[in-house]
Amino acid sequence: MGKTAESSILITGCSSGIGRALVEEFAERGHRVLATARKREDILALEGPRVQITRLDVTDPQSIRSAVHQIVEWTGRIDVLVNNAGYGLIGPLIEVELGDLRAQFETNVIGLVAVTQEAVPHMVRQGGGLIVNIGSVSGVTTTPFGGAYSASKAAVHLMSDALRMEVARWGIEVVEVQPGSIQSGFGDRAKKGVSRYRSDSLFSDVSDQIEKRAMVSQDGAMPARTFARLVVEAVSWEHPKAVFRAGKNSFLLPVLAHLPVRIRDRILSRSFGLR
Repeated sequence: MGKTAESSILITGCSSGIGRALVEEFAERGHRVLATARKREDILALEGPRVQITRLDVTDPQSIRSAVHQIVEWTGRIDVLVNNAGYGLIGPLIEVELGDLRAQFETNVIGLVAVTQEAVPHMVRQGGGLIVNIGSVSGVTTTPFGGAYSASKAAVHLMSDALRMEVARWGIEVVEVQPGSIQSGFGDRAKKGVSRYRSDSLFSDVSDQIEKRAMVSQDGAMPARTFARLVVEAVSWEHPKAVFRAGKNSFLLPVLAHLPVRIRDRILSRSFGLR
């Protein structure tokens, strides 16, 4: 996108945390941003001279088409797409509701592809663009009780790798962002529903550890605005790195991925009360 040029940017999942901070950071740097969320009322405060807002549910094809049409009508192009929308499903895999698991992948994986498919033809016609996919270091190394979320982010990572090779022919670059612990409402949302494991669960004896896993991303977390500044700087180079990491544990979990499996399992199992 270049260090100085004004860009047209579409960001999904802007109601809080990383998405909201990215809107503010890009706008302050002189770019035009379409901020989106499932509930338009959650992003009313973001609207301004350089920021338009609209509803976008990544599981709703019509709202995707409408959002992409809006930014093209406003700016004439889409220079940057930031796929940030997502949430975390926490719980033991043998007891998570299958409907919840499907919704996790519909939002974090299928929704990301759906928005990308709608945006890329515009980038092809204009001769280039940038896709920024927000993954997670949890997609590099999972933990107990985080299998559903980690699997969805691992899918984002692998699809980003494939996408990067597929669209390079049109001058479109793909950056995969792998945050560590970043301040957001992620933990509070992830914690909803985990109380069900306190009773009538094979894991009732470690239900406190399941709640710990839901909130672990907020322990010593980097402020979202600090993280957003680092991301914007990283993607603003003419040829940004393919993978960008920042935040607490953003390098620790990838290191654990290279340990022998039994050693890694032992470390992580003990960390979450499993023997």
